[in-house]
Amino acid sequence: MQRSQSRRHVLRTLGAGALLLSPLMAVAQAPKALAIDVYKSPTCGCCEGWVKHLRDNGFTVATHDVDDTGVYRKKYGIPERFGSCHTGVIQGYGVEGHVPAADIKKLLAARPKAAGLAVPGMPVGSPGMEYGPRKDPFDVLLVKSDGAASVFSSYNKPST
Repeated sequence: MQRSQSRRHVLRTLGAGALLLSPLMAVAQAPKALAIDVYKSPTCGCCEGWVKHLRDNGFTVATHDVDDTGVYRKKYGIPERFGSCHTGVIQGYGVEGHVPAADIKKLLAARPKAAGLAVPGMPVGSPGMEYGPRKDPFDVLLVKSDGAASVFSSYNKPST
């Protein structure tokens, strides 16, 4: 009799402990917000549109108004020919221009050996560059450490 009571006591204690710890385990396993630093011109409205797009897609964004974003492109290995109006930095990757949030997440999941992603110029219809119904085609480039690039994703391409 004594043995079955002590077994029940142990099981109750374990069950209560599991119930108390389960919220802590859920918090520990919850995905962390993706933190990105964005270096931009203080007068650029489309940069703010891109920052809003990132925040709407789960990123924590710290913006830094700078006179020259080229310094950050160079530091993170994005050649000037892929330049745009702002440069993001996340987990060691450079993110140049109006790169969709989904592509940044895809980059971080794959972790390729690369400098980062770029959307050269300011294509209408890219995140932060919305202009009515107009959506110009654009490519997101995977920029390699040697400055070469390949298409990572394509958007708004005409159907063939």
